[in-house]
Amino acid sequence: MAPINTKNVHRTNFLLGHPYGRDFVYDEMMVAPGFGEIGRVTTETFATIFSLLGTGGLKAGAGPTREEREKGFYDILFLGELPDGGRVEAVVTGDRDPGYGSTSKMIAESALCLVHDVQGEGGIWTPGALMGPALRERLKERAGLTFSAR
Repeated sequence: MAPINTKNVHRTNFLLGHPYGRDFVYDEMMVAPGFGEIGRVTTETFATIFSLLGTGGLKAGAGPTREEREKGFYDILFLGELPDGGRVEAVVTGDRDPGYGSTSKMIAESALCLVHDVQGEGGIWTPGALMGPALRERLKERAGLTFSAR
């Protein structure tokens, strides 16, 4: 998602008046524990894509079970380097499967936030610039997410 997220983060910084600085740089990547994990994920991804192309896509009921979805979770670490060489860490966690449980709650809370919590003058906004603090509170209170910085 880096090609999309990078542009979104930089536009948010611009729309909010450069709170991260005018020389702010953002990029992202996924870090896996080791070469074996990278190989496993790559192999599974290619096998899934090949299977989907060969069968015409997923069939009803082909996703994870209810138990797998309810036991799912995620824990994401964001690392930042400051101009003075310091480091910032932020952690986002979710209490459900990211693809099936958490995403649907995030979409619903985003819609409710737009209807109930946000007042904008129109234009082309990013979610962070338009809904930032209000959406973060909704996600903490109603969608099982946590946000922390260290």
